[in-house]
Amino acid sequence: MITDSVRIGVLVPLTQPGWAEAGEHLLAGLELAIRDVNNDGGRPLELVVRDTAADPQRAEAAVDELADLGVAALAGEYHSVVARAAAARADSRGLPFLCSSAVLDALTDDPTDWVARLAPPQSRGWQIYADFLLSAGHTRIAVAAQASVYWASGTRILRDYLASRGGTLIEVDPEAVCDELVDNRATALLLLVGHPDPALSIVQAVRGDHRLGEVLIGAPAGQPEFAEWATPDTAGIPFLRYLPERLTPLGDRVETTLREQLGRAPSFVAFEGYDTIAVLADMLRSPGKDWSHVAVEGTRGKIHFSRMPGISVWQWARPPIQVVDRDPAEPDRFRVLGTG
Repeated sequence: MITDSVRIGVLVPLTQPGWAEAGEHLLAGLELAIRDVNNDGGRPLELVVRDTAADPQRAEAAVDELADLGVAALAGEYHSVVARAAAARADSRGLPFLCSSAVLDALTDDPTDWVARLAPPQSRGWQIYADFLLSAGHTRIAVAAQASVYWASGTRILRDYLASRGGTLIEVDPEAVCDELVDNRATALLLLVGHPDPALSIVQAVRGDHRLGEVLIGAPAGQPEFAEWATPDTAGIPFLRYLPERLTPLGDRVETTLREQLGRAPSFVAFEGYDTIAVLADMLRSPGKDWSHVAVEGTRGKIHFSRMPGISVWQWARPPIQVVDRDPAEPDRFRVLGTG
């Protein structure tokens, strides 16, 4: 009987300045899937976990280390800028990498057959978010953004998409948000900044300003998905998450197990983690199978990959996308505001 395990290298943010809660959920999904796959028999799979701490250079070093250890594939990562660094290094090492959760369209500079992604491209998700804003009557939309490739990409996507539909995107200083919202007559403010600071201080300032009582605050990147945002101050902030209206039967079972394991409802990132292993198990146990031949029933639907215009990696073409917020009357309850 074959007992040697097939090792999968895992990249997750588990310590600051990484979003450790996202890393915890991602790893929980990955580990549950490994247990399920191994319980089904066949050559066992094993995770070799490395903490990226949201550091691109640390991720590159981890890819090299894992490649030298002989892992068969790489999985994971939440932060887009970190995933981009890891994807480039995986491509250069000729190591398959299934990116679980990062969304930057340009995950690699050039087309590659070594990298695939489960999360939707940022352009698709953020355009759906822009449609939600426009349908709610918001045409003058402000953005408070910190310096980052990810935030800059999101700002560009929103500006171009809104302009083509009669909307206006206004960049405001995160340190002078309230006055600039008033001066620019903005009806919505999008937070493209870190949490808890300066995101929380901006929310408190805007909601404490009597001039801005009707201003919608949004966070398209999805941070309010996590328990750290489950407070009265941060409820009612629409964001993107990647879940369907109904999970698959597999997803229902996974949701129950992860809820017990985490002690709270699993985020969409946990489901991305589970689906990552479901795909890699199918590939690694089928010699010669590549991304183009994947057809796996995941927690959120049937997963298969294709080439998409402007996307350099193999992409799950239609992952589910929702615009949701936390109910101000019950912050632990999510309200679906739109889908795409």
